[in-house]
Amino acid sequence: MDAHIEKVYVPMTETAFYILLSLRETNHGYGIAQNVRRITNDEIQLSPGTVYGSLSKMEKDKVIMFIAEEEKRKMYRITELGEEVLKLELNRIERLYKTAQAALEE
Repeated sequence: MDAHIEKVYVPMTETAFYILLSLRETNHGYGIAQNVRRITNDEIQLSPGTVYGSLSKMEKDKVIMFIAEEEKRKMYRITELGEEVLKLELNRIERLYKTAQAALEE
């Protein structure tokens, strides 16, 4: 993995995390925002500016890719690099959780 990608995405912002998680299925910006609201029980609400700015940056970094345009909506999907970055972040979160659980049990 490129040093730039690792520096930018590990650890990952919540926005990037939820976008990559949502793009395991092809989706568009509004659909991503709706999915994030759904999976977080409305606790996280991404603004359009945040979503579209992140999508542009993430596409440039090659962690997501443009698939097609459907009804004037750009469709995106996570790339192999994005999957690798997401897996690193999930492992990091799991490690944090286990460490916190062990500390709380002491």
